[in-house]
Amino acid sequence: MKVPFIDLQAQYATIKDGIQLAINEVLASQDFILGKQVAELEINIAHYCGIKRAIGVASGTDALLLSMMALDIKQGDEVITTPYTFFATVGSIVRLGAVPVFVDIDPKTFNIDNIRIEEKITPRTRAIIPVHLFGQMADMGTIMELAKKYNIAIIEDAAQAIGATYNGLAAGSMGDLGILSFYPSKNLGAYGDAGMVLTNNEELAEKVSILRVHGSKTKYYHTVVGINSRLDTLQAAILLVKLKHLDVWKQRRQEIALLYDQDLLDTPVICPNVSEQNDHVYTHYVIRTKERDALKSYLTEAGIGTAIYYPLPMHRQACFGYLNYRDTRMPEAERASKETLAIPLYPAMTEEQRKYVVENIKKFFYLHPELQ
Repeated sequence: MKVPFIDLQAQYATIKDGIQLAINEVLASQDFILGKQVAELEINIAHYCGIKRAIGVASGTDALLLSMMALDIKQGDEVITTPYTFFATVGSIVRLGAVPVFVDIDPKTFNIDNIRIEEKITPRTRAIIPVHLFGQMADMGTIMELAKKYNIAIIEDAAQAIGATYNGLAAGSMGDLGILSFYPSKNLGAYGDAGMVLTNNEELAEKVSILRVHGSKTKYYHTVVGINSRLDTLQAAILLVKLKHLDVWKQRRQEIALLYDQDLLDTPVICPNVSEQNDHVYTHYVIRTKERDALKSYLTEAGIGTAIYYPLPMHRQACFGYLNYRDTRMPEAERASKETLAIPLYPAMTEEQRKYVVENIKKFFYLHPELQ
């Protein structure tokens, strides 16, 4: 049996007709840049996330960059974030000449350790970027208290967490700004790159809207230097179709995750830990074991797709060597990079496929009792 890590073709088969109609409508209009579907998607996403404004941009990476540009983060400013994240989180900070300040992660949730944030705050700290990793929100209660205490902006990196909540509040809705990614493999994925900025602040929303079109509110008249980062109308049309299915897909992800939790309980692997206040959307179902690499190889041979997020934390990346973090230990992030493995979980996954994954994880440890 083959079990892919993610099966987008299976998802497409269930929504093909709606997608084709949406694409045809855009093709008939020939309105490809910031067309009416973009505006409609912005309204719908804002409603879904319980936020006043949503601004469509070209990617989740651009959403991060534009959020910091809207806050006027610049050369020498410090931005606190996690080293255990996708490159875009940190790369966007550095592109503006700002300095990423890393805080180690909570080993249970893989999110930034909120207890360690305050000790890293200095007079140069301009923002904190908590990353809601794998579909579970960071401890936003403590983070928001720190933001208020020190007058620091919060940008929620919710690229992996649309639909997740913290005490009933949606991912991306609690900070000054939040960002979403619609990369194809995300829970709400486009058919190419796409992203969105979320905010309740009308002034920041206006800034992002201007910055995404070269800093121009009126065409050919530029008040600031922006970038070209517009959400394609085609992608917005596709996302409007998929958004209607998002809650059903979320429920199915949670059902599969619960079954994984139950079936892997008697194995040496550690299953995801969900904080009491969180509603986890399982963008990825990530287990951890000291035998990660051997288990990954075994599952690959059995025809089961897996992925490693992330094999090298950001503070160890060669391109950030000038920050002099190479001798700084982030023990939990470093340990997670060696022990975590994402196994298949997607709404179209069959029970037969899921059981096959579980059986092979159990079989691996049965064949290697010395590893238990």
